[in-house]
Amino acid sequence: MTQIELPAEQPLNERDGLYLRRAIELANVAKTRGNRPFGSVIVGADGKVLAEAWNRNGESGDCTAHAETEAIRLASPKYSRDELAGATIYASGEPCVMCAGAIFWANIHRVVFGIDAVRLRGFRGERLDQRDAELSCRDVFAASPTHIECVGPALLDEATAPHEGAWKT
Repeated sequence: MTQIELPAEQPLNERDGLYLRRAIELANVAKTRGNRPFGSVIVGADGKVLAEAWNRNGESGDCTAHAETEAIRLASPKYSRDELAGATIYASGEPCVMCAGAIFWANIHRVVFGIDAVRLRGFRGERLDQRDAELSCRDVFAASPTHIECVGPALLDEATAPHEGAWKT
């Protein structure tokens, strides 16, 4: 059996820790509302929160209602591409392929995430309705013509907690 290497946890500065913890709080909101436990916050270069959202799959029936896409849908009509280029998106979990694409299209150049996709797969199990495309957001961002900084995984214990008991077995 091949051993899967888990990504190392990355340290965060105080500001990144503050907003990633807020994204994790929103993941808990999602969970209590019957959704998969993911949250996201977009913060401008000046520290202003531009948007907050949680995963709404369960309550909306929309398979694209991931936390990151929901936050981008709130922010992109209100803020210019230049403003979003200076923003950071905080995600309680590593952005999936779809969300990484949305981050690229929104022109956001910095991502900070909690639990990584490799660890998340341990919660998702082998159920087809819970599996993901096994491609790191870093791979998606590497294909971008602009640099997108990616920090994570981070605050692993905190970011893992919302997933305990949240997935079907």
